Amino acid sequence: MISRHILVVEDEEKIASLLCDYLKEAGFRTSTQNNGNHVISQVKKDSPDLILLDIMLPGKDGMELCRDIRQVSNIPIIMITARVEEVNRLLGLELGADDYICKPFSPREVVARVKAVFRRIHAERQTNNLVVGSISLDDETHRVMVDKQLLNLTPNEFGLLKIMMTHPNRVFSRSELINRVQGYDFEGYDRTIDTHIKNLRKKIAQKLPGQEIISTVYGVGYKFSVSSD
Repeated sequence: MISRHILVVEDEEKIASLLCDYLKEAGFRTSTQNNGNHVISQVKKDSPDLILLDIMLPGKDGMELCRDIRQVSNIPIIMITARVEEVNRLLGLELGADDYICKPFSPREVVARVKAVFRRIHAERQTNNLVVGSISLDDETHRVMVDKQLLNLTPNEFGLLKIMMTHPNRVFSRSELINRVQGYDFEGYDRTIDTHIKNLRKKIAQKLPGQEIISTVYGVGYKFSVSSD
């Protein structure tokens, strides 16, 4: 079995080396990049299965890189940063990151997060394709069509939509969505789920203007529903 390839984008050599050691011990292949200006070309060349992306980099920073990568690929991205301000955390995830880890961190936690992302992706591919109203979701190709128009989603947005489409009209709490999408429960991700839902709503609204597909149930969470008209 071919091991998954992780690209570690980190300009601090000791941190990059430490992450690579732990990832290799967990059975992953690794490569590194320490300059933001060379990341896109390396991604195109090596086709990694996941990127660990530091925000503070020489050249392009992690935020700009995340945005650039999302324009061409849905490859999973876990951002690493020493910035703990909530606005930066949410901005990173709005740009399409799958997860966010703040320094200082435990290398074992990083490995656990990487494994959780891959478990979620594998689980997504095991379920049947879904069709609810004018929205169809194809697990194998990771494609979502809305009224016969392609909807470009990040992996987390895809995971959220799939969970809610599996049970239309069911109300999901934030903590349940966090656990199902991320693969673990983490209190600090309540606002993260709100950000993903906001982005998902915006993208669907562009294809189905005037229809509220994902609604907020005050004090509880969110539900997915499509009119039968």
